[in-house]
Amino acid sequence: MLSFKWKIAGYTIAVLSAILTVLYFAAGFRFEIPVFAIVSSYREIKFLSIFSTNFADETILLGFISGFALIAFSKERKELDIYREIRVNALIKAVVIYTLFLIISVLFLYGSVFMGIAILNLVLPFVLYILIFNILKFRAQREP
Repeated sequence: MLSFKWKIAGYTIAVLSAILTVLYFAAGFRFEIPVFAIVSSYREIKFLSIFSTNFADETILLGFISGFALIAFSKERKELDIYREIRVNALIKAVVIYTLFLIISVLFLYGSVFMGIAILNLVLPFVLYILIFNILKFRAQREP
């Protein structure tokens, strides 16, 4: 587990990514940079090529993925022994929910909606784990 300071960094990165997401959709935020692609298939399929592209969406996704990963893999401010068990339970529950969500998505969602869900699936395991862990931790703290 990472130290607690990485959790703070993770929340900061996730919040900045959320702000960039709002700017991306509401104000058309974009910036182009040259990138190296192993495979690119915009107009034609290219292998091992360098081209200029809008990198805003990749920046947002990288921010969410790294931010949520830092949150998920960091200790609490006051790490208790019981948190190890809570983390395992949260992980199992998150994987089960995530798997059911994937199965339902594959069976009932098609086209561009499915592509949106595919993008959501990049961060959903982290989000589910973080939510479930915090709910279980809150319940454990309330028990005498």
